[in-house]
Amino acid sequence: MLEAALRLFSERGWSRTTVEDIARAAEVGVQTVYFTFGTKRALLKEVLDIAIAGDADPVATLDRSWANEVLGEPDPAAQLALQAAGARRILERAAPVLEVVRAVAACDPELAGLWRTNAEQRHTVQLRFAEALTVKTGGALRDGHDAGSAADVAMTVLGPETYELLVGRRGWSPDRWERWAADALVRQLLP
Repeated sequence: MLEAALRLFSERGWSRTTVEDIARAAEVGVQTVYFTFGTKRALLKEVLDIAIAGDADPVATLDRSWANEVLGEPDPAAQLALQAAGARRILERAAPVLEVVRAVAACDPELAGLWRTNAEQRHTVQLRFAEALTVKTGGALRDGHDAGSAADVAMTVLGPETYELLVGRRGWSPDRWERWAADALVRQLLP
């Protein structure tokens, strides 16, 4: 059901995907979808959570091995490259469904809350990475950035909006985007 929902939400968007469509694609009854998830919004939230994490394990982003690798990397430029690589892996899975949530957030208060929560979670992760980066550079980030503003820069460069624009709309490959993102972070944040 989750795979079918991800595919249909990504291909058709929110309003053109019905629970009936998802049930048909998953080869289950409509009531099975409702029984399992309750609502179409709850199903979308579950799809988003799994797309971001890459699995159904209840492990926070900062407790995942790739995040620990980012935090443990002693070289600041290498840390930023690892951040870009991690963002790429997530966005390759999650950008289409994040775009669905972002688009619907303007007219659906519940999904607007989901979009805000996702943005807050992304900022929390980027702030922790930026705090580690600040320590590694002895507090000497470019242009007087502190951890907060460095997290803002990383959130912008590594955000789903930027990824969707460059990869989804402008036709960049994910590899090109990752190289650009790592380079942009180094140029913006390191002295």
